Amino acid sequence: MQKIVGYYRVSTKRQGKSGLGLEGQREAVERYSEQNGGKIVAEYVEIETGTNKRKRPQLAEAIGHCNLIGAKLVVAKLDRLARNVAFTSALMESGVDFIACDNPTANKLTIHILAAVAENEAEAISQRTSAALQAAKQRGVKLGSSRPGHWKGREHLRQAGLGKARERSIESRRAASRSKLAFLLPKLREMRADGMSYGKIAERLNAQGFTTARGNQWSAMAAHRAYNLA
Repeated sequence: MQKIVGYYRVSTKRQGKSGLGLEGQREAVERYSEQNGGKIVAEYVEIETGTNKRKRPQLAEAIGHCNLIGAKLVVAKLDRLARNVAFTSALMESGVDFIACDNPTANKLTIHILAAVAENEAEAISQRTSAALQAAKQRGVKLGSSRPGHWKGREHLRQAGLGKARERSIESRRAASRSKLAFLLPKLREMRADGMSYGKIAERLNAQGFTTARGNQWSAMAAHRAYNLA
């Protein structure tokens, strides 16, 4: 049975408008797994924007996990991987077998071309948006919530929005950590059930070469927090 590692990328600002949020991506990967006799052994969630050129730590972890157990990396759509040709090339050069559910028959050449087109489109949109906003500012237009009187009589809504944003941020980080550590949580629960302290659990995880969701060494506190994610 083919082992599958699912990789999902979402943006908290755009997920609601994208038409393919986290649940939609999971459904696509699960459908691919069922149709091809695979088994999803781990899931990784990246929360950022598609044009972000920084290293994607969750994808790096997913690639490492695939290399370790000989699994296939599966994403719902090609643009979930990146809108950057250099990044897509690096992924292909890693040797990991990966596939995009929306284009399962694409080979490495077509994936590279599609990534180049997606990158060009993203850059064009960004340039047009930036030019339009700059022109508006030069005309003296106040944009967004900076407009005079925007929050007049509605300060309670602003505070409520900030509170919800903080809650979503916390839950997003927890979801990301839970997905990244999915393959470790059963092991952690088993060690805890055997009566091991969190300190001893941390020592064993470090000895086995595992890191925390942030790539750090395990501590008793980190093991306790991970256990509470389960």
